[in-house]
Amino acid sequence: MYIPPLNLGMIINSSDDNKEVIYRSGFPQPMNYKYIKETLNLKTIIYFGKKKDITKEYQKFTEENGYNLIVFEMDSVRDDNINDIMLEMFKLVLNKDNYPILMHSNKGKHRIGVVTGLIRKIILGWSISGIYQEYGIYTGNVKGEMDLEFINKFDLSDVKIDLDLDKLPSFINYV
Repeated sequence: MYIPPLNLGMIINSSDDNKEVIYRSGFPQPMNYKYIKETLNLKTIIYFGKKKDITKEYQKFTEENGYNLIVFEMDSVRDDNINDIMLEMFKLVLNKDNYPILMHSNKGKHRIGVVTGLIRKIILGWSISGIYQEYGIYTGNVKGEMDLEFINKFDLSDVKIDLDLDKLPSFINYV
């Protein structure tokens, strides 16, 4: 029986062969492992939370399946290093070698809602109202005013990111 992780959703699906896909979810539990392994064909898993939350069982699952597990230590958008975390996240997302990707937080609501919102704003060009609406759907309309303000104000225009243009996903259009 397949049981998907809590709050599983798709952030990006830009290819017919499902190779350039980013999923979002809550923290996968053992009952979700079969679903993840047999349906998502992941290469990378990115967790936004605390390293101490990574259980031995989850670590073993990721290792046995060859997933590259990356942990960004993060409590909330109030963290001092939040801009650095988001910059590193964008570097991973802008490299097709990391795809398919599953990004998750504990419940798949606020932290991953911020990450999803930023990807939708910066890369996909979504409107702020659309981002807010989706954030509300996943959080049960429990508004995180700080989260929404962070998404709204976040800007990469002053940041230089060294990228290998040959590794950009196909949905990125550059001049």
